[in-house]
Amino acid sequence: MHRVREVLRLKNVCRLSNRKIARACGVDRDTVGMYLKRAEKAGLGWPLPETLDDCELEARLFPKPAQKSPGPERALPDCRYIYEELRSYKKKASLTLMQLWFEYKEQHPEGYQYTQFCEYYRRWRGKLDYCMRQEHRAGEKVFVDYCGGPAIVDQETGEVRTTQMFVAVWGASNYTFAEATLTQSLPHWTASHVRALEYFGCAPSVLVPDNLKSGVVKASLYEPELNRSYAELAAHYGCAVVPARPYKPRDKAKVEAGVLVVQRWIMAVLRHRVFFNIADLNAAIAELLEQLNARALRKVKKSRRELFETLDRPNAKALPERPYEYAEWKMARVSLNYHVELERHNYSVPFRLLHEKLEARLTATMVEVFYKHERVACHVRSFVAHGYTTLKDHMPPAHQKHLEWTPTRIIEWAEKTGPGTALVVEKIMAKRDHPEQGYKACLGILTQLLGHYGAARVEAAAGRALEFNTCTYTSMRSILLRGLDRQTSAGEPAQTALPFHANVRGGKYYH
Repeated sequence: MHRVREVLRLKNVCRLSNRKIARACGVDRDTVGMYLKRAEKAGLGWPLPETLDDCELEARLFPKPAQKSPGPERALPDCRYIYEELRSYKKKASLTLMQLWFEYKEQHPEGYQYTQFCEYYRRWRGKLDYCMRQEHRAGEKVFVDYCGGPAIVDQETGEVRTTQMFVAVWGASNYTFAEATLTQSLPHWTASHVRALEYFGCAPSVLVPDNLKSGVVKASLYEPELNRSYAELAAHYGCAVVPARPYKPRDKAKVEAGVLVVQRWIMAVLRHRVFFNIADLNAAIAELLEQLNARALRKVKKSRRELFETLDRPNAKALPERPYEYAEWKMARVSLNYHVELERHNYSVPFRLLHEKLEARLTATMVEVFYKHERVACHVRSFVAHGYTTLKDHMPPAHQKHLEWTPTRIIEWAEKTGPGTALVVEKIMAKRDHPEQGYKACLGILTQLLGHYGAARVEAAAGRALEFNTCTYTSMRSILLRGLDRQTSAGEPAQTALPFHANVRGGKYYH
């Protein structure tokens, strides 16, 4: 309306032509003519009444056309119902707006046609796409995520292998950490967190990851289930883990923007360089990361590092004395030999836990086994495939006693019966590939036979067994059963001369 007033003034006061008025007001000449005709038709001269405001002037110059008599009111589509139906129906491809419009028309025959029905719903649906500006308190949150990283080339085979770029961003200062890893697996995921916190020199109160399986075992809007090792890492640094909602990238908008920045200022710079190992790649990333954090931001005129030192670091948590040591949790069942197999090695547990299902925590140096949250075993980790690590206290009493027997102890026990018995048990163990294979035979002689026949007879039987070189438990038992231990030794003649008989030829016959 200000322009209309100026057109009327220049025409009535300055007496300019329509062409000059159009040039002065920056409008078309036909527009000037239209304004003047409408003012003449509305009976407006110059000067305009002082009480005439812009709204009234517009109403007199551009009167609204008379409205047609309203027709019967039509029922509006229930947009909330349509939205819920489309969202909740399992076979989403089978349910369309056309089908919902048919249902709407069955209830409201005089309702809107399909085009207007869809227009109403689309307008309503567009109003749902709003976002909330998040306020990030200093030192509170670090947002983490992955994106595709630069490739590395195997020098020997020429194979090109893609990497994964780990990105962590502070909420208040946008201070950024980035590094390349070979995979997004749990060991790489936790190790990147440890290196990120060491780079920052402090820890946040809250970690906000995506719903990556390495961090969140089961994604849920209300009760997400964290990976055991990741939860342990967070507890070590005194952090809480609050995963972003599934399919809600705006919950971690900071790191989404951080990923974009890393792609533009690090990955794009390295696009023409060829790397042959992950160490060289991360060294190049570290150089560009320092430049990124030192670059001044346009709006605040400060760098990310300056903001971090001012905002986040003073309000963050101090790091513990030792960094987190990666630990992996596994389930294992106790076998008949009271051992659990973990990473192809067998570790003993108390024999009372036979057939129970236990939890095991494995680090690079230790193996801990838990039963109902109680630690029942702890071993130094071994990488010997199919080997056994056994503690004596985990064995049943009978097995512990068996473990106490040694060849020397058995021989010393046999010497109390006699030197012959000691020599017999020594020969029994010497004939075996391993002395333990003869333990049962020796103990049978020193317990069962000695207790039944006494030391004198066992010693005599041992002498006869040595004479005939039949040093076995079975031979000793047979000698004692038949009473051969009481007979004269085979080395001495039983009688001095042969009995007289007609068929006996005598010694002279052979000369």
